[in-house]
Amino acid sequence: MTPTERQPTVFIVDDDPSVRDSLQFLLESVGLKVKTFASAQDFLDGADPEAPGCLLLDVRMPGMSGLDLQEQLGKAGIFLPIVFITGHGTVPMSVRAMKAGAVDFLQKPFEQQDLLNAIHQAIEQDRQARLKRDELREIHKRINFLTPREYEVFTLLVSGMLNKQVASRLGTTERTIKAHRSRIMEKMQAESLADLVRNAEKLGVGKPRD
Repeated sequence: MTPTERQPTVFIVDDDPSVRDSLQFLLESVGLKVKTFASAQDFLDGADPEAPGCLLLDVRMPGMSGLDLQEQLGKAGIFLPIVFITGHGTVPMSVRAMKAGAVDFLQKPFEQQDLLNAIHQAIEQDRQARLKRDELREIHKRINFLTPREYEVFTLLVSGMLNKQVASRLGTTERTIKAHRSRIMEKMQAESLADLVRNAEKLGVGKPRD
């Protein structure tokens, strides 16, 4: 089962046990899977960074703060969407959190529905991001099957060049380029040149001409 197929988990990180318990009760009552942690370090030590879901994170905690944890996760390439909750937030804090990619920044006391909306938004954001990463991995896997020559032809085709232009550039015949193109389409599982171009755009390969 891939991460995108697993049930999403809401990771709650808050040093107040009563807050953790109340949030866990609320989220589980609407069918969400929950794991709780008493500190940022506990989360780093015990959570699976590949698990789908989101992070419900208190801003002010002893030791590593919620904002520091957000920064550390970003540096580690862990892009779990974060919903911040705080009873002592400031505008600079919220600005820093949102600029770093937080989904929401909720001040206590907050409406339960506002929290649930933010969590569902974060989970959906995570789902879409994981689907995109899975798609990119699959495209990379396919492109690795291309020979160096096929890859060269691929980059020229998706830049907008015609078969005969590619042939002229590479010093070969148009018939040879058509043969390369056929094998490229098969290996990339593309039904049209438009499919190839879309794959290239997702990888940042080639640049279509105006």
